[in-house]
Amino acid sequence: MTWVPILALAALTFVGAIFLLKLPRTVWMLFAAGLLFGLAGYALQGSPGLPSAPASGAVEQSAETGELLVQARREFYPEGQLPSRFVVTADAFARRGQFEQAANFLRNAVLENPNDGEAWLALGNALVEHAEGELTAAALYAFTQAERVQPGSPAPTYFVGLAFLRARQPERTRALWSELLARAPEDAPWRPVLAARLVRLEELMGISQEAEAEGSGQ
Repeated sequence: MTWVPILALAALTFVGAIFLLKLPRTVWMLFAAGLLFGLAGYALQGSPGLPSAPASGAVEQSAETGELLVQARREFYPEGQLPSRFVVTADAFARRGQFEQAANFLRNAVLENPNDGEAWLALGNALVEHAEGELTAAALYAFTQAERVQPGSPAPTYFVGLAFLRARQPERTRALWSELLARAPEDAPWRPVLAARLVRLEELMGISQEAEAEGSGQ
């Protein structure tokens, strides 16, 4: 009986891929073969009869990071401007800390629509997290493409700065965010949020406005 829900889930996944994700008919057989291959591997190595183990702290932390990244990215877009279906699906994986799967969906998004700036942005974030905080060449390319298709948007610069912070290079983060804040229109809705995060970063770095003023006056 243990295999009944597993097989049902596989069938549901296949149907969902066809009708929800609009999987092209030409790749139906390939997708089905992938599902069968996965089930075969699980039959050989899995233990469906065992109770599930609690999630590790690392997985929980990754899921929390994914949720925060999704929320932070959406702050740069109007509330009524929804992302593409690929981005929505990728966000679901990111919220569970599954950044490799998220990146795979987002690659499909930018292949389908190379001008989807939010997909490029989400791809950059997913690649950074999948690389455990490293700003890889692939992630930097994704952020560059996001900036190309969204000229004037602060989001790519902000998340490159965040990636530098994840890579333990807060000085570069501060430089990028300070420049971004200096160029921001006074009425930009994201300006107060960025200003608050920059202040918090400087506090963590032990930098104060008074110390900067004294240093510049010498």
